[in-house]
Amino acid sequence: MAINRNNHAFKGHRTLLGTKYVTYGELELPLRYDLFALSKNGFDWGHTGLSAQQLAFSMLYQLTNEEFAKNYAPLFTSEIVAKFNNRDWVITGFDVLKWINKNTQQAEPEKKVQEVRYASEKSIKKSKPKSNVVKEVCDELQITQKQLANILEIPEGTVSSWAVKNEIPRLGKKAIEFYTQSRKNQKIVDSYKSFVKLLDIS
Repeated sequence: MAINRNNHAFKGHRTLLGTKYVTYGELELPLRYDLFALSKNGFDWGHTGLSAQQLAFSMLYQLTNEEFAKNYAPLFTSEIVAKFNNRDWVITGFDVLKWINKNTQQAEPEKKVQEVRYASEKSIKKSKPKSNVVKEVCDELQITQKQLANILEIPEGTVSSWAVKNEIPRLGKKAIEFYTQSRKNQKIVDSYKSFVKLLDIS
């Protein structure tokens, strides 16, 4: 969906009940247990434990590769993830790339440094034309903000505030995804009915 594009920032949120969410570019950050199954309790931060290292690996893997993420997860945990002490935190992909570049210069060949610099420059170029997530959703669905509010059965002012903040909350994204999928399913049903109708005519 359009809401996944052009927002290069890692965001963490811990609810009052202790549930933790981490996103990258408004998309939920994968745990990557298939590559690095260190914690059974998902992500955490503010310390150097297993769940914090799981978060470090997933963040580094998002911007580099499996080998680099595994090798540098402990260091990234102690220097970055352990310092996320708040319920809510944000760190840009560019800041993570700067950390990667700094540590790569100290321990890796120059070729690796150039690769990380290229990834950093690529991220900057992509993030320059920062678009509005609400506008992208409306453009993709070919509807107005008012129509989006009616579809989700929420006040139009709520959608307007999402547009101002350039951020759609988790439940809002889920509702949009559900609506999009329902619309796709309806198109399939309509196509099937048309096909059946053609068969009847012939």
